[in-house]
Amino acid sequence: MPALKKLAVVASATTLLSVPAVVPAFASSGPDWSKAKPPASMSTVGGAQLGKPGTQVQLGANAPVLPKDVTARSWIVSDAESGEVLAAHNAHWKLPPASTLKMLFADTLLPKFPKTQQHKVLPTDLAGMGAGSSLVGVKEGETYKVEDLWRGVFLRSGNDAVHVLAAMNHGVKNTVADMQRHADDLQADDTHVVSPDGYDEPGQVSSAYDLTLFARSGLQKKDFRDYCSTVRTQFPGATEKTKHGTKRGSFEIQNTNRLLTGDYGLDPYKGIAGVKNGNTTNAGATFTGVAERNGRVLLVTVMHPSANGILPVYKEAASLLDWGFTADGKVQPVGALVAPKSAAPAGGKSGAPDDGKGSGASDAKNAAKARTQASKGGSSGVGIALAVAGGVLVLLAAGVFLVRRRWPLPELVRRLNRR
Repeated sequence: MPALKKLAVVASATTLLSVPAVVPAFASSGPDWSKAKPPASMSTVGGAQLGKPGTQVQLGANAPVLPKDVTARSWIVSDAESGEVLAAHNAHWKLPPASTLKMLFADTLLPKFPKTQQHKVLPTDLAGMGAGSSLVGVKEGETYKVEDLWRGVFLRSGNDAVHVLAAMNHGVKNTVADMQRHADDLQADDTHVVSPDGYDEPGQVSSAYDLTLFARSGLQKKDFRDYCSTVRTQFPGATEKTKHGTKRGSFEIQNTNRLLTGDYGLDPYKGIAGVKNGNTTNAGATFTGVAERNGRVLLVTVMHPSANGILPVYKEAASLLDWGFTADGKVQPVGALVAPKSAAPAGGKSGAPDDGKGSGASDAKNAAKARTQASKGGSSGVGIALAVAGGVLVLLAAGVFLVRRRWPLPELVRRLNRR
């Protein structure tokens, strides 16, 4: 498989073992989302067109039509670099996010703890998890490195690993507050955080637009990219007594992202590099993915397909990604992924909510122009204000936040789906 040009990913090569499928969590009761209808008007963050219900797309000459087999109640396809929203359907509809909310959790907490830091799990660390939560197998009394806990979060969507990391961050309540503040900074105004693990709770909602913002922000962190793209790895097991003292083994865990690993009737998606899937009885299936093809990096978020089972959300995401790569250069953006409030250039404004005149789409066009100029080593007519943070951010005076074209990469992306 050819090298991925944009996204730094690390996949752990270990012996393939069978891993039981993760079943949807049995969550608290809530609205019957299968019968819900999108609001007549929604947020216009990113562009006025994104606040309209239904499908939003501007097809140019020779542009492919959107796939007809997409049943998701909400979805969005966007360019990860320029922020252009290529097409969307009820992009700002507030829906239960399930475990895709863990992207916000990770983006918020990853910078707080060194990956080699160790933590001994207390019984209180694992308290308060919802019934039927997905677990990676964290045991009280055992000591784990932070990087092991993050692998448990990303690969197995382990609510136990989430709660331990939240305990390290002074508790669930404090972590929820931190996540909400970060969501607010990202201008993810559709998101209300109640539980850090995405478990269904009354009032906990997000949107396809917001989940895409979380993924785009998180993917600027190398550890985030590494964890979300890991196919399988070893996770520390329980300590056991032996004749010579004690011994601690490990067991294999595999990523539950079926576009990354494949599944019965579903092949790994070409160029996929993360990010996160989710599934609960109330939210149904949710998924945000990032993939690269022919020098283009796309983000897709799909929420609540009406089709039953685990695989439809992946099939619909793959179908939308295929469309996005084929539509490259043949559609006009219908909006833009806005910049964080804290990313405003000196003397400029952040990627503020759209003023109702469609400025989000205009910003996306400006971003695309700036991206092309930057790749040629030139400057943009819109006045690029460079503010490189950690070598990964480019901020535009127009208020659009670009991901640099050259994220640090390994020479080869190892998908590890060889048998």
